[in-house]
Amino acid sequence: MGIEERKRRHGTSTFQALFNDVSLLVVLLDTNPFFWSTASLPFSKFLSHVLAFLNSILLLNQLNQVVLIATGCNSCHFIFDSSSSVAANPNLENGRMPALCSRLLHKLEEFVIGDEKLSKEVSVAGIGSSLLSGSLSLALCYIQRVFRSGPLHPQPRILCLQGSPDGPEQYVAVMNAIFSAQRSMVPIDSCVIGGQHSAFLQQASYITGGVYLKPQQLDGLFQYLSTVFATDLHSRRFLQLPKPAGVDFRASRVFAIKTQLTWATYVPSVCLYFASITRNVRPVGSVFGQAQSDGNSATDRKRKNPET
Repeated sequence: MGIEERKRRHGTSTFQALFNDVSLLVVLLDTNPFFWSTASLPFSKFLSHVLAFLNSILLLNQLNQVVLIATGCNSCHFIFDSSSSVAANPNLENGRMPALCSRLLHKLEEFVIGDEKLSKEVSVAGIGSSLLSGSLSLALCYIQRVFRSGPLHPQPRILCLQGSPDGPEQYVAVMNAIFSAQRSMVPIDSCVIGGQHSAFLQQASYITGGVYLKPQQLDGLFQYLSTVFATDLHSRRFLQLPKPAGVDFRASRVFAIKTQLTWATYVPSVCLYFASITRNVRPVGSVFGQAQSDGNSATDRKRKNPET
């Protein structure tokens, strides 16, 4: 039964109440080859958990929609859209898996191959970060298009399946995306499968009211996804979902260059106002102007002692 038919049968007010538990889930899938080459969980097994989870979302409600965005090192792209797949192929079991599984895997394979070609052109030392800011922007653009389609639409949320470390060069873009999601009341859920916590995703889930989780047993990843991230926004009001022990609000990163430590601090514009008054930025744990004065004093010492 389609959306328009349900609306005529139940009426506008009743149909709007039925949409409270209808979800639009946008999944950001980390496909960074540098991370997966060293991960304890093989990418093929990880993908099987994700596909089973997407299938369960579609089975919970026939009006639910799922969008999958692949996040690579140098690019990001739409891989799967359940609504467009059903419209283009109405005979494929209403868009359920495994009818579309082969098509999804084929598009994902094409994306990974293309992203690896781009990675060969750029040398990466260690495990490089994935393009999280780009995939968040794609997800928010898609959600805004859904918002403008009409007053009756599924409740959107974003789920980040991230394994790569944070990229400090993406800080401004990621924070802009987080604030845009907060303004649009779109929760960002985070499932970190890497070895370290993600400060970006901790802030994203905290600011937007999402759920942040770092599974301890990756072999049971499907259980984590189905019990924590499968719940719709309406049902979350009645559930006690896991909460992080702490959120890392520090925006500074330390880069080691031989024996010298160089601080690169990214301070939000709203903090600069308070910093100009109090000289102390408490949310990010930085003292305004301290790095500059330290750098100047170090330069003066070098000028006085050119031999050292």
